Parts: sequence; C-alpha cells; structure tokens
Amino acid sequence: MLTRFLMLIVTLLIPPLLCLMAVRVIMSPLFLQIEYTRPGFPDDPYGMTLSERLSLGPRAVNYLIYDESPEFLSTITFPDGALLFNERELIHMRDVQAITRVAFATAAGLGALCIVSLFWLYRRDRARLSAALCRGGVATVSVLAAIVVLVVVAWDRFFVLFHTLFFADGTWYFPTSDTLIRLFPEQFWFDAAIAVGTLTLLGAGALVFLARQLALRSG
Repeated sequence: MLTRFLMLIVTLLIPPLLCLMAVRVIMSPLFLQIEYTRPGFPDDPYGMTLSERLSLGPRAVNYLIYDESPEFLSTITFPDGALLFNERELIHMRDVQAITRVAFATAAGLGALCIVSLFWLYRRDRARLSAALCRGGVATVSVLAAIVVLVVVAWDRFFVLFHTLFFADGTWYFPTSDTLIRLFPEQFWFDAAIAVGTLTLLGAGALVFLARQLALRSG
C-alpha cells in the first residue's frame, strides 16, 4: 500500500518539478543574453540599446531570484537620470517576486518529498521505482504536448490566461513605452515558454531513459 502511494507521489510530482526547474534555468542573465543577442529579436522602438538591455535586464531578473528588497529596483535610473520603472511596474514586479518566492519554496518542499519517496522505492522496490519514473516522464510529455499546442495555436489566449490566473485584473498590462515591455517584449515571453517546454521535455526524456535502464538492471 505504501509503495503504491509513493509511486503515485513520484508520478504526480515529476511534471511540476521538471517545469519549475526549467523555469529556474531560464531565469538567468545568460538566457537574457542569448535572447537579446539572437538574430531576429525585436529592437526597442523607443531607442534602448543592446548594451542597455544587457545591463538593465539582468537586474530585473536578479531582483526576483535573489529576493531583493523593493529599493533594488526603485533606485535604478536611465543614463539621463530618469527612473527605470514607474510605480505600476514596481508593484507588478513585487507581485512577480511574491509568486516566484512561493513557487520555488513549494518546489523545494515537493522536491524533498519526491527525493524521500525515490529513496524509499530505490531501497525497497526498484522495479516500481522504474515504473514511477517512467509514468512521471510520460505524464510530463502528455501535459507538455497539450500546453505546446495551446501556445502555438493560441499564444495570445495562453498569455492572457496565464496572467489572469496569477495577477489581479489591470495590474499586468503595460503600454509599449514602459520599461518592462521594452526589456521583455512579447517575443521574449514566447521564446521563454518554448525554452521551458524544451528543457522540461529533455528532463522527461532523461527520466524515461533512466527508468528503462533501471528496469533492465532490476530485471
């Protein structure tokens, strides 16, 4: 009974954990550098240069991943002395930071639970461990396939739905002249979604491969 329960835990936790790990990977200055310098990435229509994006973009990301205080963003200025972010943008970034904090704290807790379950299954029943890993990988691919279809076929709806789920109405839409849009245009978010999906798929594939190797050794 306990073994089957732990198998279910592993299977259910693998998809969100793989996705959150992928999100954490792209929440980095390196991903920003790749995006800003890749061919075809849209220029800022208001004149922000590549060097300014490369300098300012990572600061917004660091605010999230290092859980910085609000002053970390509110004191940043353009070369002419104008504030980088207005009040609405700062409020939105605080909301994003709060969601990021909860998401990664939850991932840490779920990850610990998953590791304990994996360890127990490894010690007691490696065949069922293999089955749980394989099912988790397949479940991840199935969920990911549905999301990819939605992203490709109806990106605008997906983008709106995502923000509606996590943010209050009227707090996440900004004019194209605001810094957040100039640093992170819609193309950036489309590319980020594709990158998260690709990394999650690779992780799922690696788990399925690992599960099969474990099954061969157990058999």
